[in-house]
Amino acid sequence: MLLIRNSYKYHPWAGNFLLVLFFVMSFTFLGLPAYAQSCPENIDFENGTFTGWTCYTGITSAVNGANVISLSPSGGSVPGRHTMNSNTLEKDPYGDFPVLCPNGSGHSVRLGSTRAGGQAEGISYQFKIPANQNSYSLTYYYAVVFQSPNHQDFEQPRMETEITNVSDNSVISCASFSFIAIGSSIPGFQVSNLSDTINVLYKSWSAVTVDLSGNAGKTIQLFFKTADCTFRRHFGYAYVDVNTECSGNLNGATFCPDDTAINIVAPYGYENYAWYDSTLTNVLGTAQTLTLSPKPVSGTTFAVQLQPYAGYGCPSTLFTRVIDSLTVTAVAGKDALTCNGDTIQIGGIPKEGLVYKWSPAAGLNNAAIANPFAAPGITTNYIVTASNSGGGCKTTDTVQVVASIIDNTLQLNGKNTFCFGHGDSAVLHVKPVKNIVWFKDDIPVNGTANQPAFNVTLAGMYYAVLTNDLGCKITTEKKPVLIDYDKTGITYPVKYAIVNLPLGLTVRPIGQTALWNPVVNLNDPESFEPTFTSSREQLYTITIASRAGCITTDTQLVKIVRQVEIYVPTAFTPNSDGRNDYLHPIFRGVAEIRIFRVFNRWGQILFEGKTELPGWDGSFKGLPQPPQAVVWMLECVGLDGVVYSKSGSSVLIR
Repeated sequence: MLLIRNSYKYHPWAGNFLLVLFFVMSFTFLGLPAYAQSCPENIDFENGTFTGWTCYTGITSAVNGANVISLSPSGGSVPGRHTMNSNTLEKDPYGDFPVLCPNGSGHSVRLGSTRAGGQAEGISYQFKIPANQNSYSLTYYYAVVFQSPNHQDFEQPRMETEITNVSDNSVISCASFSFIAIGSSIPGFQVSNLSDTINVLYKSWSAVTVDLSGNAGKTIQLFFKTADCTFRRHFGYAYVDVNTECSGNLNGATFCPDDTAINIVAPYGYENYAWYDSTLTNVLGTAQTLTLSPKPVSGTTFAVQLQPYAGYGCPSTLFTRVIDSLTVTAVAGKDALTCNGDTIQIGGIPKEGLVYKWSPAAGLNNAAIANPFAAPGITTNYIVTASNSGGGCKTTDTVQVVASIIDNTLQLNGKNTFCFGHGDSAVLHVKPVKNIVWFKDDIPVNGTANQPAFNVTLAGMYYAVLTNDLGCKITTEKKPVLIDYDKTGITYPVKYAIVNLPLGLTVRPIGQTALWNPVVNLNDPESFEPTFTSSREQLYTITIASRAGCITTDTQLVKIVRQVEIYVPTAFTPNSDGRNDYLHPIFRGVAEIRIFRVFNRWGQILFEGKTELPGWDGSFKGLPQPPQAVVWMLECVGLDGVVYSKSGSSVLIR
């Protein structure tokens, strides 16, 4: 377990935050001459893995008024907490800056997540300065986003940066600090307009340059950490990246012989810049980029003084010598395939100081960047022209993007809803392609491979997955097919109505429409619940039609009585012979059964129900009861609106 106790200098603009953090490291040799250097293996994540990096997970807590981040190696990246992002145009949701560092990177790592809960994450990398390099500097880039609820300093979520000389066990203090946020006036920060809850402050890409001169042969460690607030309510996460090219020269220090001007670019994200000639006496500019036109003589030396925002970085002076030795290689990328308008990325990793132009521009999201996204409507040969910002070293490269379109129309011949056996059918059709797989309810249908026509015989949700000879795959729309079946008609139990009093009738709910015949003595002969009123007995046939067109015919006999009639048998024989197996009341002219109860001789309730059928089966708690006399009582409401209460006795016979 790695235990890290945080301490930090208080700033009036430090406080609670939701954090988004980006880092980019580059290596620069101080002094003259400048020499090229190979980057440590995968410090830039450009093989798309965490090789060379150590990942950590842990927790954050408040202990005796101090913030404590407890981390331990996680044995590799943890999903959702160490996430590799590759070749994306995604922007930060609060600061709206790119999640990939604008240094030509193709990969970056998200450290942490938006899920709070007292979590902490870390990532570290160690490298050794070459034994013969006494002049050496390191630059890392970061961008931060803070959410600002109201907590004490030691309880807040945070970002930690720590640059350590491992060989000497010393921390490089000016490049190591904690980010927290209080208030809204942090230098270089802006208030996000993309947050719909608490205020969010963000600072786009910034830089810290660390002078490591005199440390030849020593080991340096980069360590970046994020943590939620100690209340487990607010979170922080980071995007980490590293410069792909490690070089002592500033960008633009090498230029093309045919350039008309040159642009030397200092590391971005500093508060102030000052450009000088080699004597450090003549100021040539105060912007991040120094433009020289006409171009200087090859071999001329320039210097730039970098002033970071107060408390967040190390002031430094970088020297560079401009040389007309630049060569530019245009990279259009490998030939590619798009399927049904899908977007793919072409080109290569952008290089600062180069200008890109693609032709034709049709189908590209941006024809002026190194790696645009392409979605051409037809097969297209794209040509990219790359040149230095001064106009020289123009080169071209070509990539072919094959646009393959599969017609994924799903056509239905016949009906999507029908009754089986009535002469209707449903046949689904797709255009022929190399491979066709039909699906019913998301399960492949056996025996239908590569059939453009599919005869549907079972109800379900159908679609097809189509693959052409180029490898493009697409799914058709989904079509529901409902196939119903005729149901056997039944005869409903006889209903008893009182002369000229309304009686509610009911049709079983197996269809979409119902029609009573004859239509006499009913308030609505097309209702599933019509009301009958008459003084004469009537037999009805009910035609029930389903949504699919299936027809069922039921019958209902309504008899007439003069008054409410209630009868309960005096004996019953529950022996499962199908005759007199249940004790139940028999009603005529009753609208509602409120209760029917059966008691034994000791007054214990053996049964109660609120329906006429089926009644009591002669058992109690699942056990058959012995022969005995029982008492029953009931309460009901007649069609005349009168409440009827009756009681009596019956004999259970076995």
